[in-house]
Amino acid sequence: MNEILRVVHAHGDRITVTERTTGVELFAYVYRPEAAWEAPKPYLHPLRTLSGDVVTDYRPNDHRWHKGLQMTASHLSGQNLWGGNTYVHGEGYLALPERVGSMAHVGFDTVAAGAHGLTIAERLTWHPYDGELWADEERRIEVRDVDPAARAWTLTWTSAVTNRRAEPLRFGSPTTHGREMAGYTGLFWRGPRGFRDGRVQTAGTEGPGAMGTQAPWLAYSAEHDGADGHATLVFEHAPENDHAGERGAHPAHWFVRNDPFAAVAPSFAFHDELVLEPGATLTRRYRVVVADGAWERDEIAKYLAEHPW
Repeated sequence: MNEILRVVHAHGDRITVTERTTGVELFAYVYRPEAAWEAPKPYLHPLRTLSGDVVTDYRPNDHRWHKGLQMTASHLSGQNLWGGNTYVHGEGYLALPERVGSMAHVGFDTVAAGAHGLTIAERLTWHPYDGELWADEERRIEVRDVDPAARAWTLTWTSAVTNRRAEPLRFGSPTTHGREMAGYTGLFWRGPRGFRDGRVQTAGTEGPGAMGTQAPWLAYSAEHDGADGHATLVFEHAPENDHAGERGAHPAHWFVRNDPFAAVAPSFAFHDELVLEPGATLTRRYRVVVADGAWERDEIAKYLAEHPW
């Protein structure tokens, strides 16, 4: 089998994935626990283009709990599985360590590279501060469409979270708790410092005005520090996500900032809480296209059409 990727697993710490032809490390998936204040959880960092340029940040001094690409839950039934200070309406962000929880690695069912890419299948548990079991998660991270001609590769992220409490889990955000246009929660990307003031595009909108809107995909392009050229990341909902709520599912809205830092999240609880009943499972699947160059809207649309789910 002609494997296009090399996988190295440092057990208890991380999985690193390298493109064999160029030797570029595409990402590290880090699952060892880190500082309790930062709501320990697995994350992807560094994430790189095929040219080897880094497109994530790690523990920036403004938000130490921002770590590459990670699944988060900023407001979950009164707990903070996001990290750092907790937003309280009328009081702002407060240091409330008794509300900061965690997402814990349990085990890997699959870590395998093949001729067409890579699969990481993981089991995790979600906990409030006191360590009680609130949820199980089955996570699947895949790499495919490694395409040097297009100067891009694709990562897909699937999370299936099952409520293990005897009462509903309420997913929210600072916006559901009173702060305008701060609906961050769910899968969250933090870009490098040099990506500030980057270009934001969706199929129908351009600029930071995309904040709080709905669209099947959102792209962020920016110029590198320390290296010539640009990169574009395209974040896309899988068709079954029903991001607009057209089939009765809870709708999703984009959280995006390019000032004072670069950040994107396909938030599943931007304007309204998402309620997950006991025993029910919330499943969301996304893909992230990591590309060299500053892609225009027509290039993005063409690439997505030529690389179907």
